[in-house]
Amino acid sequence: MEDLYVIKIGGNIIDDEILLNGFLRKFAAIPGKKILVHGGGKLATRMAEKMGIPQQLVDGRRVTDAETLKIVTMVYAGYINKNIVACLQSLHCNATGICGADGNSILAHKRAGSGGTDYGFAGDIDSVNTEWIGSLLHQGLAVVTAPITHDGKNQLLNTNADSIAQEIAKAMSKSFHVQLIYSFEKAGVLLDVNDESTVIHSINPSYYQQLKAAEKIFAGMIPKLDNAFTAISQGVKKVIIGKGEDLANLLNGKSGTTICHE
Repeated sequence: MEDLYVIKIGGNIIDDEILLNGFLRKFAAIPGKKILVHGGGKLATRMAEKMGIPQQLVDGRRVTDAETLKIVTMVYAGYINKNIVACLQSLHCNATGICGADGNSILAHKRAGSGGTDYGFAGDIDSVNTEWIGSLLHQGLAVVTAPITHDGKNQLLNTNADSIAQEIAKAMSKSFHVQLIYSFEKAGVLLDVNDESTVIHSINPSYYQQLKAAEKIFAGMIPKLDNAFTAISQGVKKVIIGKGEDLANLLNGKSGTTICHE
């Protein structure tokens, strides 16, 4: 099977034009098949504030009411997605920008509220259209995916970009050797959250349990690692966590943290 890179970038890169352009140069240079999943950054929040639309977060997750959904769709699937595609084209990387409604690529359902919390039009993923996404990749296109999905019943949904990257990686692993790369602010998984020189080079399931038992992993990283090991258990070859600015070294194993089977 061919290799496929599924790379997720977050707001720290999206919000910084210099970082974004530098990252996209490195992404464009990756040979072979690749998918970029991007988050939304702060632009949607700034636009909502200018328009007087109040924003609410619960446990770090945006509550997406009807007006907010309009804004995040315009910003995420519109401006940010197409800006990335245009930049990649300028770098001679032929790319296409999609959201979950395009080609019926990602079906989701409206998240059920818990404990009295209604997340509005937030979506949890049901399925990924691997055949259609694969057809784009086989045409030589880099696929750039915005964090907007749909329910198949004329409803768009705002969906967590980390979840989209994970579900795409798992689904595509039936046809490709998939490496999933999570880009975030730190250099990798750290033994000391305040010291970037303490990056753990690799973690397998048994070592992960040891680290958790010894409380060496700070709480905010545990959900990311749990998701990484879920992806590994469901066919993804490896998961790499580190700074997107250092993409080339993440891919060749010289930086970041690699999550692996053994």
